[in-house]
Amino acid sequence: MNEIQANEQTCEIVGIRFKNAGKIYYFSPDGIIFDPGDKAIVETVRGVEFGYIAITNKHVSLDEIVSPLKPVLRKATVEDEVQNEQNKLLEESARQVWDEKVKKNALVMQLVDVEYTFDNAKLIFYFTADGRVDFRELVKDLAAVFRTRIELRQIGVRDEAKLYGGLGVCGRAICCKTFLSDFVQVSIKMAKEQNLSLSSTKISGTCGRLMCCLRFEHEVYEKEYADYPKVDSIVETPVGRGVVIESNFLTGNIKVKMNGEQGLIKIFTKNDLKVVGVIRIKDEDYEELKKLEE
Repeated sequence: MNEIQANEQTCEIVGIRFKNAGKIYYFSPDGIIFDPGDKAIVETVRGVEFGYIAITNKHVSLDEIVSPLKPVLRKATVEDEVQNEQNKLLEESARQVWDEKVKKNALVMQLVDVEYTFDNAKLIFYFTADGRVDFRELVKDLAAVFRTRIELRQIGVRDEAKLYGGLGVCGRAICCKTFLSDFVQVSIKMAKEQNLSLSSTKISGTCGRLMCCLRFEHEVYEKEYADYPKVDSIVETPVGRGVVIESNFLTGNIKVKMNGEQGLIKIFTKNDLKVVGVIRIKDEDYEELKKLEE
């Protein structure tokens, strides 16, 4: 039962993605056996959609799912794949119509992506804009052209980066476009614990928010630094008082800027130090850094 205890109540599922690196949704296979790389037609709250098998048939605990699961309608056929490709062409042609209608209604909106549901029952436009936009007349104009249900979704900068893609400061394709299925909370505290510069230009991604990769090693740093003096801690050392400017559990070294010695920096181990206080970051600097968080 795929490592599920025999006495637990389980349910058979398949995991399906609708976009590359998109979130995985559970569906009931309804007796169909799927192989890696298969495609499927499923019904979602948005309508009938074309998806890609990310997790083949497996049993999971009922605690891991939200019941009732919608069933997979069928494995995608060659005809279904052809229709999916035709939908992509229709999505591209819809961009030009969008530009015309936005200009006609004198709106300031930047189109990011267009998406048809598999059955063409709904056409979704993803856009960004500064503030709220009254697009009721735009929806009417678009519906008159496409004669289907129109949905407009205003998205944030992180979602925009995920749809567009790009290169990170590491030189690789950004994580959210390639493998991150969902966004996680990232904070300034994570950057500080990893001894990274708190310069906004060095810890923010292409979206202008804190880099998602700050989260990857956070749990390890949090565990290892549990009994280490934090950066900006005021500490007593065998040779006087100072402020911790760098703490590295990998080497076991802690750099302390000594008081009254013209900024002399000395290296100690955690057993040499006793924390007696902490330096607070300036309010104006803190507020500026907080803008990078979401």
